[in-house]
Amino acid sequence: MRERVVVLDFGGQYNQLIARRVREAGVYSELIPHDAPIERIKGESLSAIIMTGGPDSAYEAGAKACDNAVFSLGVPVLGICYGMQYIAKVFGGEIAAAPIREYGHTKIVYQNHPLLASVGDVVWMNHNDSVTRAPAGFRSIASTKDCLVAAFANDDLRIYGIQFHAEVTHTKDGHWLFRNFLKSICGLACDYSAANLKDELIASIRAQVGDKRVIGALSGGVDSSVASVLVHEAVGAQMTCIFVDHGLLRENEANEVMRVYRDTLALNIIKVDARERFLSRLAGVTEPERKRKIIGEEFIRVFEE
Repeated sequence: MRERVVVLDFGGQYNQLIARRVREAGVYSELIPHDAPIERIKGESLSAIIMTGGPDSAYEAGAKACDNAVFSLGVPVLGICYGMQYIAKVFGGEIAAAPIREYGHTKIVYQNHPLLASVGDVVWMNHNDSVTRAPAGFRSIASTKDCLVAAFANDDLRIYGIQFHAEVTHTKDGHWLFRNFLKSICGLACDYSAANLKDELIASIRAQVGDKRVIGALSGGVDSSVASVLVHEAVGAQMTCIFVDHGLLRENEANEVMRVYRDTLALNIIKVDARERFLSRLAGVTEPERKRKIIGEEFIRVFEE
């Protein structure tokens, strides 16, 4: 079973970067919403959970939360910034507005703990709140001049938190924190490589499709193009792509899409000329959201026909 880390997105600005750091450390990661159902979080395999930063104050009503069953899944959990504060709240610690807001490069002092091995002593802070008392069973493993609990650990539960942002390059040698968490704490092999992802996806598609046929909607954009090419490589002529020319493309772009995907990449692609029906429905409509809904509805009608 493939090693997999779920990064729960609490709305912070560095969340994509956290997922990237995990992959760079050799483990496949998925960034999913903080309120995702527990079954989606568990997936087919689950090796660890990382909770990201976010703009909320954990102690305020309406602050972002997740299904707290994540703490009972038997995998290590790491909270970063807001993620750490959320863990503290769930387990009975105290969080408050920081008397002195820490922002930027900050000197930090570590206790001896494998999570922090080789991480530099200058980190990047960006927070208004802080954990003022770690929950029972958790111990502080790092501190700064203005933040006495800059990281904490509960080794029995394998739950950890850091107030600083190890994912950004401003934290000296911050990549070590992710390597430490994945290898020393989680005990993972860390043998994932993005170079192998294509082969894994193709094998998965073949297994799912079998001898059935596939219809794909191809717009010419990045998402549908990557998906179509992957499925085509997996099942070949079993796939038929539908390209809808809705009249909103750049000049000659529809012909270019057909040239690239039919003539160059050899995809089995059918072009539907729906320019008149789209443009007639959009005539006189100026409100952007209404335009978006009309376009979406019309795409569905085209595929139904």
